[in-house]
Amino acid sequence: MATVEKTPEVSSQPTVAQEVAALIARSRKAQAQIENATQQQVDTWIRGMVYAVCRPGMDEEIARETIAETQLGNYEGKLRKISVKTRAALMDIIDDKSVGIIEELPERNIVKIAKPVGVIGALSPSTNPEATPVIKAISAVKGRNAIIVCPHPRARLINAKICNLMRAALVKLGAPADLVIAIEDPSVERTNEVMKQCDRILATGGSQMVKAAYSSGKPALGVGAGNAVITVDDTADLNDAADKIVLSKTLDNAASCSSDNAVILFDTVYDAMLERLKARGGFVVEGVNKARLQRAIWEDGEQINPRIVAQPVQFIADYAGFEIPEYTAFFIVPETGYGPDHKFSGEKMTVTMALYRARDIDEAIALTNGIQAYQGQGHSCGIYSTSEANIMKLAEGSKTSRVMVNQPQAPSNSGNLWNGMRQTFSLGCGSWGGNGTNNNITWRDLINETWVSKPLATPKTLPSDEELFGMDIIEAIG
Repeated sequence: MATVEKTPEVSSQPTVAQEVAALIARSRKAQAQIENATQQQVDTWIRGMVYAVCRPGMDEEIARETIAETQLGNYEGKLRKISVKTRAALMDIIDDKSVGIIEELPERNIVKIAKPVGVIGALSPSTNPEATPVIKAISAVKGRNAIIVCPHPRARLINAKICNLMRAALVKLGAPADLVIAIEDPSVERTNEVMKQCDRILATGGSQMVKAAYSSGKPALGVGAGNAVITVDDTADLNDAADKIVLSKTLDNAASCSSDNAVILFDTVYDAMLERLKARGGFVVEGVNKARLQRAIWEDGEQINPRIVAQPVQFIADYAGFEIPEYTAFFIVPETGYGPDHKFSGEKMTVTMALYRARDIDEAIALTNGIQAYQGQGHSCGIYSTSEANIMKLAEGSKTSRVMVNQPQAPSNSGNLWNGMRQTFSLGCGSWGGNGTNNNITWRDLINETWVSKPLATPKTLPSDEELFGMDIIEAIG
């Protein structure tokens, strides 16, 4: 009897690549509709996008729902980000010219014209899922682009809510909703596919996702690891420094990669500064408790334990198995070395600070570079000082993209009302951190630029060899 072969069943379900292709097509259609939008239209749209999420009442709702879904950080930190950071980010770019001629260089007879990139594929982390999609979205639309936001699975619901609020605002203001699209069922496969099919990638997230962005074959703006190192010298206002370090260390339960991971105190102020930190809730962890805390943070000995990331200090102490005073706000772990044999010298993503001492600014710079050569090179460091010599020596001697002076690191290096840094949550770390830019990434990084060059009124002429090279070079070379 002949065997009848069954015809294989063909699934009616689209593949992930097909799903993403459909989203990309929607994004391209929306972006094409605003290709020739005016500056006034663009700025109206981004104002509406921000107000939709930060308006009174909605900001509180988003903060509560972010905590409920992610179980990371704290309500006060989330509220500050969605309410204040988004407003500040809008204020930072609203007066920028991003349509038409955006820069003129009369001495070179060159003008630069802004052009959209197209579709931005954006990664959004679980630690900052409330403001990150907003800031990335307004930067994209400011450049007349569309954006697809790929959230961490732990923050998929709040990401969808925020993106839907921005979509509704766009429609009310006459723009297509699909300028902003959320991946509502996130996965590594879907995120990778978005990165393959979009026009430019804006990657903020874990190191593996950033590496995937760079290997996607598409232009990618990635960020490096954070491991901020802060120096307090012998000219600093110690009370001011202590207040700001504690603010930075405890903000949103240290969800930010810019949180103070290591603090270096000059010998001459070490004892006095340590007492100030302890008076503000610092609890010194040494001996057996240090070993317990280390096992809690790096449970497998290598990767940070996700169960303790951005958790309250009492939760971490209970998890580690030691007692702390009721007033404790953060941990202080005295350290002397750096590298894999000194785990606390690395990024911790918790309210845990490594504490070092240094004789002078030269030793502080050496420590900073040593710590960040292990983790966080190129990202950020800071100093509390009134010595311009020490400040500039640290700036010149450190391998970092940002040196924050007398400012709380976590809320400052990505821009704040008290400084002139560009407002963002995407901090380029240069070649030190494996990135293509040192910038605080904003809309200017998400456009193409056409340079229009006209002849100079008076052509340049080459100087004589004596003027161009100098006689010392000519004689030395022969």
